[in-house]
Amino acid sequence: MFAKQWFGKVDDVVVVDDHITGVLSEHQAGKLLGVPETGIKLKGRRSTPGRYFQVAEPGTSWGGTNLDDPLSILGKFNAKIAWPGLRLLMVSTTGEHCTYFELDASLKPRETDLPASLRESVARIRENCEPALCKVLFMAGAGGSLRAGVTENPVKLTHSVRDALTRVTCGGAPVYVWPGGGITFMADVTRMPGNAFGYVPTPALVAPIEFTLKLADYAALGGYMDNVRPLSSISTGEGRKRLTARTDNPWPIEPGGEGEKNKI
Repeated sequence: MFAKQWFGKVDDVVVVDDHITGVLSEHQAGKLLGVPETGIKLKGRRSTPGRYFQVAEPGTSWGGTNLDDPLSILGKFNAKIAWPGLRLLMVSTTGEHCTYFELDASLKPRETDLPASLRESVARIRENCEPALCKVLFMAGAGGSLRAGVTENPVKLTHSVRDALTRVTCGGAPVYVWPGGGITFMADVTRMPGNAFGYVPTPALVAPIEFTLKLADYAALGGYMDNVRPLSSISTGEGRKRLTARTDNPWPIEPGGEGEKNKI
């Protein structure tokens, strides 16, 4: 990602990480730029050129390792290749840790101030480490008894969903309907209202599910038309509860909306 930004400003770079630790002069990116060998020796298990596993144990320091001293993962530099004054940057994958060294006459790294020419690239590493967001995906299916609560012939509801005449939502959140038989869907829990889930001792989780379709299509699939009533006729006293909708959740039958994209 940053090889071009380092080229010409430093002789070698070690990017320390718990998973894969990289070495610029050995990596293909460095080879293509013409970065010469530096005689650097890295401890750990070599994978592909310029990539090393198991340089340290997991931890909360450099690159998710237990390292406090990054030099502890380096062996002696090859005296036939390295040279005094060699410039070495060691940086973590998040840019939180960074140290700059130059080799002395005995080819030992000596820490010195980070040059201004490298500060921008380190800052850019930090900038590109975006905050992580945990996503929770809920997957469930609409069983036969549930579908029988919508129509006298449950399989017609399944066909209606497959034909994109009926949209499925979960607590108002758009869902992905899996291909195959039945109505099996997956929803992003973060787009559902709070306290959307219940539990019964079956054992089973209980989640909200809505089927939205045109009145004429509902009649065609054998719906319970005698029980259809406008929303305005349902009073608060009949168990109606108003929840604030997510503004980024599309109306289920909105043309070109997310519900349209997720149809099978």
